[in-house]
Amino acid sequence: MTLSALAYERYIRVVHAKVVDFPWAWRAITHIWLYSLAWTGAPLLGWNRYTMEIHRLGCSLDWASKDPNDASFILLFLMGCFFVPVGIMVYCYGNILYTVRMLRSIEDLQTVQIIKILRYEKKVAVMFLLMISCFLICWTPYAVVSMIEAFGKNHVVTPTVAIIPSFFAKSSTAYNPIIYIFMSRKFRRCVLQLLCNRLSRLQRTIKDRPLACTERPIRPIVMSQRDTSDRPKKRVTFSSSSIVFIIASNDTHHLDVTSKNSASEVNVIQVRPL
Repeated sequence: MTLSALAYERYIRVVHAKVVDFPWAWRAITHIWLYSLAWTGAPLLGWNRYTMEIHRLGCSLDWASKDPNDASFILLFLMGCFFVPVGIMVYCYGNILYTVRMLRSIEDLQTVQIIKILRYEKKVAVMFLLMISCFLICWTPYAVVSMIEAFGKNHVVTPTVAIIPSFFAKSSTAYNPIIYIFMSRKFRRCVLQLLCNRLSRLQRTIKDRPLACTERPIRPIVMSQRDTSDRPKKRVTFSSSSIVFIIASNDTHHLDVTSKNSASEVNVIQVRPL
C-alpha cells in the first residue's frame, strides 16, 4: 500500500501538476496504516485465522482452510492487498511515462528548466518502477503458492516449495535502500552526512578522553654529540603518550622530568599528540 501511495503521489504531481504537501503525506500515511490494520486485524476477530505455515517457520493466514468464511477472506485479501495495489501502480506509472514522453515531444516546452524538470521526474519514476518491479518479483511467487494452497491441490505445496517464496518475499524490504543508494543522489548525500556526523562524534569522544597514565621510564632516543661548553645539552625523549624535549646544562643530569627541584637546571618541553 505504501508503494501504491507513492505511485499515486507521482501521478498527481506529474500528470495533474498538483503540489503534494506534508498534510497530504500525513493523511496518506494514516490511511495506509488504517487500511493495513483493518486487513491484518480481521483474522483476530474471526474472519479467517492465523496459524503456522506449512514449513513451520512462520505464522500466516490459514490458506489451506476450505471453510467458505475463510475462503472468502483469502479471496478478498488477495484482491485488496495484492492485485488492486499492483493495478494502481501500473496505471499511475503508465500515465506518468506517457505524459513525460508527450511533454518532451512538444517543441514549445523545450526550455532548459522544463527539460531539467522532466529529466528529474523521469528519473524518479524509473526509480519507483524499479522498486515496484522488485516488489512484484519478490511477492508474486508467494502469492501464487498461497493461491495454489488455498484454491488448488494442497499436496502440490510441500514445505520445500513453500519456504523459498516465503523467505524471498520477506526479504523485499531490504532491496529498497539499495535502490535508493544507487539511484538517488539526495539519499546518498543524506547517508554520507549521517555517517560523517557519527564519525566526527566518535573522533570527538576519543579526543576528549583523558590520556592513560603510564609508569614506563622516559628513555633518550636522540642526544647531541657536540662538546661545546657554552651550549646547553639537548636531549629528546619519549613515552607512550608524549614526546619530551629536555634542555640541560649538564650532560650527566638525571632525566627525571617529574622532579620539581631541578627546575633551574633543566628546561622541559612536553609535546602531546593531537
